[in-house]
Amino acid sequence: MEMEDVPSPSPTSSPTSSPAEPSRPPPRFQVNRIVMADVFGWLAAGWADYRHGGIASLSYGLIFVVSGYVLTIGLVQMDMAYLISPMIGGFLLVGPILGIGLCDISRDLERGKPPSLSSALVAFRHNGFHILTAGLVLMIFMMIWVRIAVLIFAITFPYTSISWHNMVTHALTTLDGAMFLALGSAVGAGFAVLAFVFGVVSLPLMLDRKEDIFTAASVSLRAVSLNRKPLIGWAALIVLFIGSGLATVYLGLLVTMPLIGHATWHAYRSMVTPLEPEATLDLECLRDPDPDLDKAEPGTD
Repeated sequence: MEMEDVPSPSPTSSPTSSPAEPSRPPPRFQVNRIVMADVFGWLAAGWADYRHGGIASLSYGLIFVVSGYVLTIGLVQMDMAYLISPMIGGFLLVGPILGIGLCDISRDLERGKPPSLSSALVAFRHNGFHILTAGLVLMIFMMIWVRIAVLIFAITFPYTSISWHNMVTHALTTLDGAMFLALGSAVGAGFAVLAFVFGVVSLPLMLDRKEDIFTAASVSLRAVSLNRKPLIGWAALIVLFIGSGLATVYLGLLVTMPLIGHATWHAYRSMVTPLEPEATLDLECLRDPDPDLDKAEPGTD
């Protein structure tokens, strides 16, 4: 991993510049260059966190497995099984917000604190407004994607009723089905790229430094812009691991989701270096800033 040079001051900020000209604020985060070896290092660190996370990490993975079964059975019972495939694709879009608790477990392990499932499940409360706003954005992405997937099927097969059987049969056995798969995959990939660029480091940054969604998204964009090739590899590994988990009828998510979630924390720590110390609040000083002041006589300095 290499450190990116912090931008030097603009020539216009010299002492001879006009006083009315505003100066650029100094950068608050440094984005580091990485190589593909770093990506595999994140996975190794994520696996170590999974083992040391114990019951907390395992239980978090179990939540994904149970949620997958509940969602699938619910769609079948409502006669909406045709939405299973789009929802599986949408799972990749909302994955970052679902894994925020795993980042919290890795954060606790990094600080030498025992991991806690209850703490991980409410990790969003560390920066509630902005993390929930990011989750809402990703949920909107998923809802738009699901509606577009259904629309693509309706356009491709205008005289065919939408059902799980028709979707699978026509998609796999007809030329129009091949067009449906190609178009749907292209559109889905576009949504996935947007979600990845937006969330590759933004959510762990918001958790760790309590940043707003716009600052976090801009840092995430800088990270992707500086490290395009290794992050393409990272995105491919995410798809591979999550896809493997889904292909095992959700059972593989017990391992793959916690692994990716923990590795995401290490990706953030590897690519983003804060240039300002983390703000802390000394509660003891706040309660009693100077005990001697209480004893001072009125009117004394």
